[in-house]
Amino acid sequence: MQFTSEQRLDDDVIEREFTLGEIPGILWMPASVSAPVPLILLGHPPLGLRRMYPRLVARARASAAAGFATATIELPGSGDRPRWDAVERARADLRRAMEAGEPVSDEIVDALILPLVDKAVPEWQTALDALLSLPGIGGPVGYSGGVISIGVRLAVVEPRIKAAGLFAGSFVPRAMFEEARRVTIPLHVLLQWDDEGNDRQAALELFDAFGSEEKTLHANMGGHTGVPPYAGDAADQFFTRHLK
Repeated sequence: MQFTSEQRLDDDVIEREFTLGEIPGILWMPASVSAPVPLILLGHPPLGLRRMYPRLVARARASAAAGFATATIELPGSGDRPRWDAVERARADLRRAMEAGEPVSDEIVDALILPLVDKAVPEWQTALDALLSLPGIGGPVGYSGGVISIGVRLAVVEPRIKAAGLFAGSFVPRAMFEEARRVTIPLHVLLQWDDEGNDRQAALELFDAFGSEEKTLHANMGGHTGVPPYAGDAADQFFTRHLK
């Protein structure tokens, strides 16, 4: 991990950009800590870190105020990373189906999501190795937001992640339902009831499939970008319960 820049934000948060090989990322830390703090990995959709930055830094600031470090990395094929032809074709197929008002087929969802999960999850684990070696970060670790299938896979394969906050706002391949049954960590799942780009019934079925003894579904009225501000407060309380 190589740090490329550092700045102090106006609310006592230190923001450090880094690269991990070809992968860009950002780490946010509370400016004043007396002991190592827990870490939350901030997931996001594959729209690029620059585009997602305002939402990510808002989440990071709230988490820092609650005593957490947060970090994120650029997803494969997004931002300044090399284009990924297979996923680009799947995105184009998805846009055509949605613009035509047609159902999004399982084949399109599989082609769009499964390769992303297969490549992104090992990268998140490599980033986690590097982040946990830094002074000031001591774990435990949570995962928050992003493509829900990435969160499901991480919850299954990464024992260092002790709790996850997931956003049911992305397409889910049917193969991920079997993985969901193997998830056992505490879950806080956010669902926008009127999300125009999400299959509500599939989201409810995925929640039902999770094998966790503690799982909570927070459903709010509104579309994909209409998440109410207090939803973030509930997520912060969830991570405080399980990571501190």
